Amino acid sequence: MKTIEQRLEALRQLMHREHLAAFIFPSTDPHSGEYVPEHWKGRQWISGFNGSAGTAVVTLEDAAVWTDSRYFIAAEEQLHGTEFKLMKDGMPGTPSIAEWLADKLKYTNNTEVALDGMVNTLNEVNALKEELRKLGGLTLRTNLDPLKTIWTNRPEIPTNKVELQPLELAGEETRHKIERIRMALRAVHADGTLVSTLDDVAWTLNLRGSDVECNPVFVAYLLIEQQRTTLYINKEKLTNEVYNYLLSQQIDVEDYADVTKGLANYAEYNILLDPNTTNYTLAKMVKCQEIVAMPSPVPALKAVKNEAEIRGFRNAMLKDGIAMVKFLKWLKPAVEAGNETEMSLDDKLTSLRAEQPLFKGKSFETIVGYEAHGAIVHYEATPETNIPVKPHGLVLIDSGGQYQDGTTDITRTIALGDTTPEQRTAYTLVLKGFINFAMLKFPDGATGTQLDATARLPLWREGMNYLHGTGHGVGAYLNVHEGPHQVRMQWRPAPFHAGMTVTDEPGLYIEGLFGIRIENTLLTTPYRSTPFGEFLQFSSLTLCPIDTAPIELSMLTLDELSWLNNYHRTVYNTLAPHLDSEHTEWLKDATKPLEVAK
Repeated sequence: MKTIEQRLEALRQLMHREHLAAFIFPSTDPHSGEYVPEHWKGRQWISGFNGSAGTAVVTLEDAAVWTDSRYFIAAEEQLHGTEFKLMKDGMPGTPSIAEWLADKLKYTNNTEVALDGMVNTLNEVNALKEELRKLGGLTLRTNLDPLKTIWTNRPEIPTNKVELQPLELAGEETRHKIERIRMALRAVHADGTLVSTLDDVAWTLNLRGSDVECNPVFVAYLLIEQQRTTLYINKEKLTNEVYNYLLSQQIDVEDYADVTKGLANYAEYNILLDPNTTNYTLAKMVKCQEIVAMPSPVPALKAVKNEAEIRGFRNAMLKDGIAMVKFLKWLKPAVEAGNETEMSLDDKLTSLRAEQPLFKGKSFETIVGYEAHGAIVHYEATPETNIPVKPHGLVLIDSGGQYQDGTTDITRTIALGDTTPEQRTAYTLVLKGFINFAMLKFPDGATGTQLDATARLPLWREGMNYLHGTGHGVGAYLNVHEGPHQVRMQWRPAPFHAGMTVTDEPGLYIEGLFGIRIENTLLTTPYRSTPFGEFLQFSSLTLCPIDTAPIELSMLTLDELSWLNNYHRTVYNTLAPHLDSEHTEWLKDATKPLEVAK
């Protein structure tokens, strides 16, 4: 961990020169991305913790990392041997960043805390400013990026080429999307908006890129005005085909760094800036009469898939299902033969996906957690942690593919041999919650928070729970995590409508023993109209058997068993015509109907 020590020493030397008491490193970039280009992985560089969510804070004497429950175990391991202390965000007794800073700095004469305003959102900075002022009279500086100085050999911002997403897959021309965005802006009396998030830019323009690992997006901003739309991007990224396409859609192109000039010269009366996605520095560049601070209309438009996108999802899920069946048929005999590890399972599954047409890569780094590693919610095997997979117990495999016609996300927990009564009971409780959510019928406009409890009820009855969300939206050959809708215990106001995708992924994690998660990607579809309004339901897009070996059948209700049998019938009928006889026979056995235990 000497490297982390050296980086902290370099940072603290700079802090001394700048008269700073503390510096804050978020996990994101100027575009509020969950997954970011290497250039902006400052929190990972300074701390060694590589989870997708977290904040590192360094004072002249102390250092700490805040992260959520998905990463508690992984962060503990990665921070071991460094100065950084793990702060379990959201848990009782964990101070906020401002509370921690107020405590650490209360006996010092230095009251200036700093962060880079380009990688922190307007809301985050304003809230932190207020809290620091109230708790300790601390001030916040926002115009410093120490990584420019102390991060030697810092990766450059990517210059990868941008590609067109064909209209037959996108389903709607860019000019029509922009007109819909302008209509949504007019509805809230806004004259324009800055689109900052990379997947929103890519969706609006029907373009895709490769600037972020596993996410087909590119670094750019999009400024939409009443009569003009401007893409701010490194022009090296544009092929002649893409440049001409943009011109055909009335999109002007300016250099990426000139977005500050564009905002400073913005001539409309007001501009809508989403304070949760627009970075603080750019927000302060705007000189127009009024900033309309409210959520961007783009995510809600993007979340409702059109017919072409839905057709693409179904095609992608078919290909993904074929790859998963080939993998699952291979899995147990390969493990019984020996020499398989968590990483070799990942390699095998990825190679089978790569055989499918239009495969572009993983949609996120595969999680293969055998036994105790399955309890680490976002575990990624490394050469140091990679362990043999044996023909007993449970392996949790959370994976997905990026196909040009759709994005997949699936988790299966598989019994590789003998399992314990505790494992079988836990597996069945998770399965019951998974089925409960999949069977839901609910009013149009219901929120994910209102639906969340249905997946947790079987676990809650036993005094058990999981701390991550139950579901998230999935992009159409875009980011695997897509909003604005989410299914989780914490309040999320975004409503559900027909055409939205969402995952169904309850889980249970027993630290040091095993983890269980079962996940399908679902499509929200109309159910029925009644005097009480329009009602919705879910249809499973994912096509893959659910392991029945660890099920305690006596714990399933007749409705739950019927759902499982019907799902397996659909999986078999859809996939079998695309498989050879050997894989068809395996699939027939894996999806055979179950009966209630006598």
